[in-house]
Amino acid sequence: MKRTFASLLTAAALACACLVADARGQRAGADVPKGERVAAAPVKLSLPLKEGSVRFMVVGDTGTGSPKQYELGAVMLRYWEAFPFEFALMMGDNLYGSEKAVDYKKKFEDVYRPLLDRKVKFYATLGNHDESNERFYEQFNMNGEEYYNFKKGNVSFYSLNSNYMDRKQLKWLEEKLAADTSDWKIFFCHHPPYSSGGKHGSDKGLREVIEPLLVKYGVNAVFAGHEHFYERVKPQKGVYYFISGAGGKLRDGDVKENSPLTAKGFDRDLSFMLVEVSKDEMHFQVISRTGETVDAGVLPNQRKQGATAAAK
Repeated sequence: MKRTFASLLTAAALACACLVADARGQRAGADVPKGERVAAAPVKLSLPLKEGSVRFMVVGDTGTGSPKQYELGAVMLRYWEAFPFEFALMMGDNLYGSEKAVDYKKKFEDVYRPLLDRKVKFYATLGNHDESNERFYEQFNMNGEEYYNFKKGNVSFYSLNSNYMDRKQLKWLEEKLAADTSDWKIFFCHHPPYSSGGKHGSDKGLREVIEPLLVKYGVNAVFAGHEHFYERVKPQKGVYYFISGAGGKLRDGDVKENSPLTAKGFDRDLSFMLVEVSKDEMHFQVISRTGETVDAGVLPNQRKQGATAAAK
């Protein structure tokens, strides 16, 4: 009888301990959705956090509303706490399938609510699965335009509609670039001009019309999605290219092996990028759903580097 009573006391104590631990866990994550409390590797930031730098996140093909998208969102929040980026670039396919109010909530707002509450602004571009009306959604900051330009510090950003590149868009783009005196010029769009993807690969049609402008006006970097993986492409004609299209969907094993384009690829899990532009350097770090760093580095400003070499 004493043994039974003691066993009951032990069980009760264990149950109480579990309830206390659970309550602590709920309080710690009270402002985030359930999916964001998934355990992940410790935060290991490789970015310099220099004073006056421009800090942002890059993620694409997000709009699924899946548990894994929420899990990746939790990792984003943890890295924001170590690296408080001001804004995020979305590479398109922001909403898969239905685009009703409930879909905006489930596939975007609820996932990134902790970041939105911390005043992180999301700048979207349109993908092939997106309706044009997304440009009117306030949280995508497109101001009703399918393509647009904005500036942060010494960096000028261009969101392009790569679903089509008509004369009107190209004329707008060239006029903007010709007048742009920013130290850094960065494009972001859905379709990648260069890619080692087995499913899609390089969008050669897009490349034919925009690459001459990239080279002529000294664009530094292009970020794209569409391919559901991460790839850092070897510099092409002096331009840096990145694919970050695994924010909500994954095409496992799709990066072609031994591709002459690939500097680094990751196609085993969802991922996102963190970028910091400081003076003449662009630092980047790529993080998976489990919180592991899968790529990182620093790249010089090619235009300034070339100008300095020419002056010697």
